[in-house]
Amino acid sequence: MRGIVGIVWYGVQTYFASKAVQALVLAFYPGAEAYTHSSFIGLSALGWFSFLFMWLFQLLIFLNGMETIRKFIDFCGPVVYIVMFALAIWILAQTGTSSLSLQLSPRVEGSAVGHMANAAMLIVAYFAALLLNFGDFSRFARDGKAMKVGNFLGLPVNFIVFAIITVIVTAGTVKVFGEAIMDPVAIVERIGNPWVVALGSITFIVATMGINIVANFVSPAYDISNLYPEKIDFRLGGLITSILSVMVCPWIFVSSPQAITIFVSIFGAALGPMFGIMVADYYLVKRQHVILEDLYTMSPNGSLYFAGGWNRAALIALAGACFVSIGLSLFGAYGVITNIGDWGWLIGAALGAVLYTTLMRREAPSLSRPDGVVA
Repeated sequence: MRGIVGIVWYGVQTYFASKAVQALVLAFYPGAEAYTHSSFIGLSALGWFSFLFMWLFQLLIFLNGMETIRKFIDFCGPVVYIVMFALAIWILAQTGTSSLSLQLSPRVEGSAVGHMANAAMLIVAYFAALLLNFGDFSRFARDGKAMKVGNFLGLPVNFIVFAIITVIVTAGTVKVFGEAIMDPVAIVERIGNPWVVALGSITFIVATMGINIVANFVSPAYDISNLYPEKIDFRLGGLITSILSVMVCPWIFVSSPQAITIFVSIFGAALGPMFGIMVADYYLVKRQHVILEDLYTMSPNGSLYFAGGWNRAALIALAGACFVSIGLSLFGAYGVITNIGDWGWLIGAALGAVLYTTLMRREAPSLSRPDGVVA
């Protein structure tokens, strides 16, 4: 399920980045506009060129392995920050500090605490998919301390700094352009200099690629390889992921609000229960004790052995929690009930954890052996 979400959003993000490539081509070669009138499966000739360029570029980075991905991400972060800092400095040079404001829209009714809570849940839901396959990246960390430091710098520190830059830039656009513009690419396009447009487009492309490979490519590649590990390795799994992302036709998908609503309601709501079950299994059922040897054995005596290869308690808990969370999400999206927004993820996670813990404690599985190495 996590792999399906990754494949779809990988295609969508690749399509969005390809639009920046197309804008870049048109900025320097206006004659290429003639190739935007034809259409094949919903994309123009220039659109196909831009999409396949992004598709191939990302695939080449991925096929070089996780070390290349790590180096590319190390490159993406500073580049984006340099451009955003430069944009903020330019905005301040045009407007001064008088443009700074945290009130860019009419005040909304309701409790400020409630709005802050909703915003917090939005952030949690944004990272919901990555929470399920965080181990794909944490296992490459030098040690636990390095992982914690990286999380601290990459999440709270990064969010605060980037939020400050975003407020400066967005607030300044009100005075410079007469309206609040939240898209940095749209801001640099308003400046009018083709080289500035190129810089903004390239930055957006780099940033999108960095996020896309990490958030939407690595997980389905591992998932697909795990379906048939004897024949499909990590790189072949990535190639299959790339091909499937094209077959999704993301440009058609994003043009349908109903398709997006249904997809997010069903798959997005299912991620909460999956996360709740995984956390409950490690912390509440296994009490943070995992026998490493049992991860690599099919023996019925192993603590991780399940009849038929499936943990029935987990499947029952997942089905029950998904039924509730998906139902709440769909009914809310179509106005049948009050839209609970991203709180559905938390409800699903909590329900999945409770159901799974209850079912597993009835079975009371053996979690240790005298000769096992416990992690």
